[in-house]
Amino acid sequence: QVQLVESGGGLVQTGGSLRLSCVASGRTFSNYVMGWFRQAPGKEREFVAGISRNGGVKYHADSVKGRFTISRDNAKNTVYLQMNSLKPEDTAVYYCAASAATTYGSSWYRESTYDYWGQGTQVTVSS
Repeated sequence: QVQLVESGGGLVQTGGSLRLSCVASGRTFSNYVMGWFRQAPGKEREFVAGISRNGGVKYHADSVKGRFTISRDNAKNTVYLQMNSLKPEDTAVYYCAASAATTYGSSWYRESTYDYWGQGTQVTVSS
């Protein structure tokens, strides 16, 4: 089992920044692909970003490309999501997830690829 705990959410004005963190415990963190997803009210959960085990490969959804950056620190068992130039449409609950998948690419965009999920952290962007 892998336990994931997100933090760093909050209320921010349009154009502001937040950095989300997700700390993992229970298994060897570097064995897992990590992802960030979000779910806005009344909408389905969607992929935001994913990062490979050693951090060398990253994917970002088109909606956040150039504004959000995923990173990880395997020594600290932590994955981060740096969010800049926030917009009201970024308002959502943000979840981190861990996957034992060995494939790259489009599979990272699917919820079913991920084996473990955190409880989520709320991000609210005011206009």
